[in-house]
Amino acid sequence: MSLRLTRVNELLKREIGAVVQRDYEWQGALVTVNAVEATQDLKEASVWIGVLAGNVQTVVDKLNREHGSIQTKVMKRVVLKSTPVLRFRHDGSAERGVEIVNLLDEVAKIPKAVDTDDEAVQAES
Repeated sequence: MSLRLTRVNELLKREIGAVVQRDYEWQGALVTVNAVEATQDLKEASVWIGVLAGNVQTVVDKLNREHGSIQTKVMKRVVLKSTPVLRFRHDGSAERGVEIVNLLDEVAKIPKAVDTDDEAVQAES
């Protein structure tokens, strides 16, 4: 990926995230823009969103219905030769991360076997 495309993706991510937070109500859900992947020709862009404490499909459907409005608002602040068509997709990495942390917490609670080397050191003391 070129440096220019990387910079455009980051700029779009920041601006789309601002529009999603400022202009839409999510009834207690936390909606974040995790990444943007624009094509080389900047005709299309996949916007990966994370949703915590809300219905994922409802949020994705709403954003895809409103993609034209979001594009218009973003492109008033980001001037590009061609405006990419935004397609919103769910990024489940945040949920997977929470599940992994919860599993690690459960593993930490499991009693551990006593190491035989530690018993030998304590007996000698």
